[in-house]
Amino acid sequence: MSQAFSTGHSPLGTDLRSAMIADADDVARLLTELGYPCEIDEAAERIDAIAANDRQALVLARRDGAVCGLVALDYMYYLPLGTITCRVTALVVTPTSQGLGIGRQLLKEAERRARTGGAARIELTSGSQRTEAHAFYRACGYKDSSVRFVKQLGA
Repeated sequence: MSQAFSTGHSPLGTDLRSAMIADADDVARLLTELGYPCEIDEAAERIDAIAANDRQALVLARRDGAVCGLVALDYMYYLPLGTITCRVTALVVTPTSQGLGIGRQLLKEAERRARTGGAARIELTSGSQRTEAHAFYRACGYKDSSVRFVKQLGA
């Protein structure tokens, strides 16, 4: 499902490409910005795990040569519908790049990759406190569909 090629430049001057180990510092920074503190070595391990799994993808957005956003994808078989679902597991754009259409561009790329990967639908989850993100997702055509429950598993 992951792709190693650049999708080229958009009219916004932003290019998208799959993440590489060399991007670990940018990925760590973006994940930390999203609220998931991450060290560079951890980000490198995560990039490596995604690159080794054809059911996952990690796409970076760059503007003027600097990484300014990412979207992570996970493809799974969804038993209730008997189809493949693509889940956006992370989407973040740097504060200085928000409002420039980069988030929309990343979501469009996620949707393109989901279709190419055989997914019948794409879904995402978002913390209940992220009200601005919810408005953004709705504006991009996503609908509220379910409530998510999480339980942390101890050792």
